[in-house]
Amino acid sequence: MGDVDMKSASRQGFWQRPDARDASVRRRASQLVHVWPRRLVLGVMAVMLASGSALAGPSRVIELFTSQGCSSCPPADEIVAGLASDPDVLALTLPVDYWDYLGWKDTLASPENSERQRAYAARRGDRSVYTPQIVVNGEQHVVGSNSKALADALERADPLTAVVTLSYTADALEVSVAGTLPQGARMASVSILQVSPREDITVERGENSGRTITYANVVRRQQTVGMWSGGNETFRMPRVELKKTGGEKCVVLIQLTGEDGPGRIIGAAGMLWDNGM
Repeated sequence: MGDVDMKSASRQGFWQRPDARDASVRRRASQLVHVWPRRLVLGVMAVMLASGSALAGPSRVIELFTSQGCSSCPPADEIVAGLASDPDVLALTLPVDYWDYLGWKDTLASPENSERQRAYAARRGDRSVYTPQIVVNGEQHVVGSNSKALADALERADPLTAVVTLSYTADALEVSVAGTLPQGARMASVSILQVSPREDITVERGENSGRTITYANVVRRQQTVGMWSGGNETFRMPRVELKKTGGEKCVVLIQLTGEDGPGRIIGAAGMLWDNGM
């Protein structure tokens, strides 16, 4: 659904780079065949094999813009739920609110998610705002239910380059960022997202009436805590701020951002805090 008429259109803490060799990567991918569409598994496996020297943390970030009122969205929601278990791909769900008038008000949606999707479209200059839409590393977009297109986009995406490490003290979450900015970039935003790892929602009206849909890594709140200019820097957020939305996980994104909106994501990490913060 969309304004371009595209309706079809561990608990230990961090996502870490798998130090596995090719054989173990193939084995892990084969175990996911029953969870993901086969062609998506094969495409993502190729990305894993190609990124064996990647820096700590996930090598790709995907953002799914979805809606409980969109009948085309459940297949994309299922794909992202499968990807959420893979340490090499940081999969996020951002429910939007612009379909609420169709008969069911999305219980997870926020206007901030809708605005983020529109900002991506404005920066790209293509005005493509629709559901289900997946944005890969803040740049490419594909129809979220098209597993082949997603696998291809993941394979094309540039690996993340900034090293992000998360830890917490009695008072704050600490975000340590190291590395260099891409050539020509001057600064990147450091954003902390509060995330609910899983939400099971029963839709009572609208296009998905009667369906129970599982959403993975639902973004409930996003805050920019600083700007990174390269090198080694540490950013902090008071732990009381992290408690406000009740999410069990926090995600940090390092993203090139300009006057025309958010752009390429160059670093990411995630952490559970419900067992200590």
